Amino acid sequence: MTNSRRRLAGALAQHAASLAMAFVFVLPLAWMVAGSLRRVGLPPARTVDWLPRVAAWDNYLTIFQVVPLGRYALNSLAVASAAVLITLVTASWAGLAMALASPRWRQRWVRLAIGLLLVPISALWLPRFVVFSWLQIIDTYGALLAPALMGSSPLFVLLFFWNYRRVPAELFESARLDGAGPLALWRWIALPLSGPTLVAVGILTFWLYWSDFIDPLLYLKSESLYTLPVGVQQLVSWANFPLLLAASVVMTVPALLLFLGAQRYLLGEGWRSR
Repeated sequence: MTNSRRRLAGALAQHAASLAMAFVFVLPLAWMVAGSLRRVGLPPARTVDWLPRVAAWDNYLTIFQVVPLGRYALNSLAVASAAVLITLVTASWAGLAMALASPRWRQRWVRLAIGLLLVPISALWLPRFVVFSWLQIIDTYGALLAPALMGSSPLFVLLFFWNYRRVPAELFESARLDGAGPLALWRWIALPLSGPTLVAVGILTFWLYWSDFIDPLLYLKSESLYTLPVGVQQLVSWANFPLLLAASVVMTVPALLLFLGAQRYLLGEGWRSR
C-alpha cells in the first residue's frame, strides 16, 4: 500500500470515528425531539418511537399556554447574559493577576483555585443563603449573579490563567516600561490575545446560568422572577411526558445554537479571518 493510500485510509478512519462519536451525542437529542411530538396524554413509549404517526406540533404551543415559559425564558436570558459579561471581566482579571504574580504567589493561587474546584457545590448552598439574607438580596437576581462577581467558577479563572501564561512575559514588561497600568495591560494586550478563551468561557458560563435549577429554587420566591429550569419543572406536576420533552427542547435549542454559532471562534478561525 502506497503512502497516499495509507493517508487516505487514515483520513477515512478518522472521519468515520468522528461521525460515530457525533451520532452518539446527537441520538439523545433526536429522541427528545421525537418524544416531544407524541400526542398529549400518551404514556412514555416502551420502545424508541422515532417517527410518530401524527406529529403533534401543537405541543410547543401548549407548553406556553400551560406555563408562562416565554417570561421564564426571558428571565433566564437576562440572567445568563449578565452573568456572561460579568464573568468574562472578573475571571479574566483574576487570571491575568495570577499570570503576572511572582512564581511563589502564582503557585499558591493555582493551588487555591484547584482546591476550590474540589469543594462540592452543595456545601455552598447554606453559607450563600445566610450571606444573601444578610445582604437582603434574596428574591432578587443579585443572588443569582453574585457568583459571577467572583468569576463564577475557579475553572474559568484557570482557563484565563493558562491562556495568559502562553503570552511572552517580555510583552507585558515592555508595556509596563511604557507606563501601562494593570487595566491597560488587560485591555490592550491580554484581552485581544484571549479570543478562543473568551468564547469558551462565555459558552460555559451561559450554559451554567441558563440551566441552573437549584439557585433560582433556593433564592427566588416571586413567581414572576422564575427562570426557565424552574418553569420546566412545573410541567412535571402535569405528568405529561410529551409536553415535558417539548419544554426540554425549547430549553436546549438556544444553548445548542450558541455553541454551533461560536464553534469557528473556538477553533480560532473566526479571529484569523477578522
